[in-house]
Amino acid sequence: MDLQYIVAAFVLLPLLGFFVTVILPSSRELVISRVAIGISVLHLVLAATFIAYWTFYIGDPIYFDDLVPLYHTQNYHFGVGLLFDGVSATYLLVGSFITFLIMRYSQYYMHLEEGYKRYFNTVLIFFAGYNFTLLSGNFETLFIGWEFLGLSSFLLIGFYRERYLPIRNAVKVFSIYRIGDIGILAAVWALHHLSHENLVFIKLENTSLMHHYFLGHSDVGIFIGLALLTAAAAKSAQFPFSSWLPRAMEGPTPSSAIFYGSLSVHFGVFLLLRTFPLWQEQIFVRVMVGLTGLVTAIAGHYISQSQSSIKPQIAYASVAQIGLMFIEIALGWHGLVLIHFAGNAFLRTYQLLISPSIVNYLIRDQMYHFAPSEVQSHGKWNTTRYVLSMREWYLDDLMGSLFNRFKLGGKWLGFINLNNILYFFIPLYGIGLMFYFYPNTIPPILKPYLPGFIAVTGLMMVLRSFAERKYPRLAWILILFNHLSLVLAVSFNEIFDPIQSIVFLSGVLISGIIGFTALSYLRKKEGNQVNLFDYQGYHKSYRITAFVFLMASLGLMGFPITPTFIGEDLLFSHIHQDQYGLALIAALSFVIGGIALVRIYARIFLGPSQKPELSHPYKTS
Repeated sequence: MDLQYIVAAFVLLPLLGFFVTVILPSSRELVISRVAIGISVLHLVLAATFIAYWTFYIGDPIYFDDLVPLYHTQNYHFGVGLLFDGVSATYLLVGSFITFLIMRYSQYYMHLEEGYKRYFNTVLIFFAGYNFTLLSGNFETLFIGWEFLGLSSFLLIGFYRERYLPIRNAVKVFSIYRIGDIGILAAVWALHHLSHENLVFIKLENTSLMHHYFLGHSDVGIFIGLALLTAAAAKSAQFPFSSWLPRAMEGPTPSSAIFYGSLSVHFGVFLLLRTFPLWQEQIFVRVMVGLTGLVTAIAGHYISQSQSSIKPQIAYASVAQIGLMFIEIALGWHGLVLIHFAGNAFLRTYQLLISPSIVNYLIRDQMYHFAPSEVQSHGKWNTTRYVLSMREWYLDDLMGSLFNRFKLGGKWLGFINLNNILYFFIPLYGIGLMFYFYPNTIPPILKPYLPGFIAVTGLMMVLRSFAERKYPRLAWILILFNHLSLVLAVSFNEIFDPIQSIVFLSGVLISGIIGFTALSYLRKKEGNQVNLFDYQGYHKSYRITAFVFLMASLGLMGFPITPTFIGEDLLFSHIHQDQYGLALIAALSFVIGGIALVRIYARIFLGPSQKPELSHPYKTS
């Protein structure tokens, strides 16, 4: 059998399990769990066998180029490529074994839960995204798996959909993930212009080629390194993003173990390992990676000691260990990093899986062996450290203030309402289209400023959507107009094949129409009660509508289920190397738009139901 089919099977097996469990009825718990366990066992056996064969008979990295060609032009190539090397082998074996443990554990832990089938569906989707990411051979393939990790994380944190706090924290974690996405988008954009090709990861090992690319472009190398560090820090809960990890523990304990104790939280480490040749010669970047890890290790250690709940203790202890891994990567100790990753993953999985029993033992011990502790004074430094640790070094407040600034900016743009869109923005967009089809009519004084002006207009719309509370359909339309504005802005920036714009807009327009139809249907049924002031929990009454709207939201944000995902990369390739401002505006538009879409979906369809007959008295687990 060709090796490429075996490597592809590591991604296809979880997808097969997902499709099989989707068609099974929710009442068949035993069959659902056995399918999931069977897939994980088969995956583990295949992974162990292939890794043994690769270790003894191959040993060198193997790359499979263009397994699934998606889009090609003269200067652009987008295809699914897979890479298998030592880093992939370590992550694959650890991930496969831990997933098997979690599947087996969940079979009984999740028994009689209302979302039993949904839980296994989501874990299988996560496992497919996990394998797709670690076996990715280029940035485009990696970003597909990266997005699936973010989606499955959001769904599992918000697994208890009728409760307030899990949904709120799911939106918060997804928002941090989207900030990290800016880093990958920025790095891919800069790297594309530097190398004038879609670089595959296997080429990064060519030190002479990398030296040639960055010779005289050390500033670009620093930019790429810091962008990747931002993405890695957000994914691995490093400073200043550390506060999201304990808040992600609102999901079921086994999902907390597989996501935030062992596998998903280590993908920032994986990203830095995979891209190390890009920034290894940039001393400033290596120092920043090491400092990020050092600050996180210190903060995580002290915060974990001050937590009164066992899950946050484990979360911050894991964050501290990942901080040490960042230091090891910066020092070039990659073999030690992989050993450290495996040890930390298994330890945190074990700790989280036994945490319910530990809590029970501690409560029993307190009941029968209680003794008051002595209060001692430890000086100003220790008192300050303790107070800072109790407040988690104010990292959650820092992230909250960042998103509040986005909301404040949206509130300042209150003049962007439905009337002004109809009477001002649509006519202005029409004038822009006229300029595009008849470029000779553009006044010469305006031509250099059109891309930036139109892109800023789109960003204003998405900020307004982020702050909108009263009219969900208006928030939806604003995000749709943001995408239209971005396409027009880039079209003025550089002449390229209009087919590329159509590729991007195909998914946007279809998803936009479907989502708007779903919102209109819900408004027709429920009237003006449908708003974004609070979580309304309509998923119980409108399950199909909720699912359709979720798919439409994913399509509109550029999730890899429509051609828009490829179109995003195409648009960024037409933003010039020196246009950092335009690239930042475009990235912010995509990221804030994605957060706004998830917020719309969560506030309308998730959370405690507003209907008394469907409401629940509890807010959190």
